[in-house]
Amino acid sequence: MKVFEISNGSTLSFALFTDVTNSKDLLDSMQTGTMEPECALLNAWLIPDIFPVLAAAHKTLVSKSRSSLTTRTLHSELVYNYAGSKHITESLKRCGISGSSSYILAARFDASAEEMEAIGNMIKGTEIELEELEAKADKAQIQKHYKISGLELGISSLSDAITCRIASRDAL
Repeated sequence: MKVFEISNGSTLSFALFTDVTNSKDLLDSMQTGTMEPECALLNAWLIPDIFPVLAAAHKTLVSKSRSSLTTRTLHSELVYNYAGSKHITESLKRCGISGSSSYILAARFDASAEEMEAIGNMIKGTEIELEELEAKADKAQIQKHYKISGLELGISSLSDAITCRIASRDAL
């Protein structure tokens, strides 16, 4: 587990899991609103680095401060903002988990150690270090999803390209 300060004292805690066997149950509890504690569950294959997720988290907190969340919860808003698409359902399906997900990044705003432990107990898988994101990322799928060309990668990193799309989505 790692904790990052986002802004104004708000934090975002992360735990990365591989070999997850209960993603269908997790998805069901998320969709019915019974997940306790609530958290964002992201498709970790589409995350090359933690920085774009932190950018999406900052954008989420700005939306919350303006009372303008696009989705129902703060944590679903994080997944929506990470996706970089204006289509809510598509964003949640693509960058959130599916019933067969085995590689999951869990994130919770302002989490206590007890809440993160509960999330770790809720997800049946092996917790690994965040540093493994880059090596395990599905770069081809990321490039396809975010429409990142090889030319762009010649002058920028995958992480930076995603972050630019997250930051500029509402301006386009």
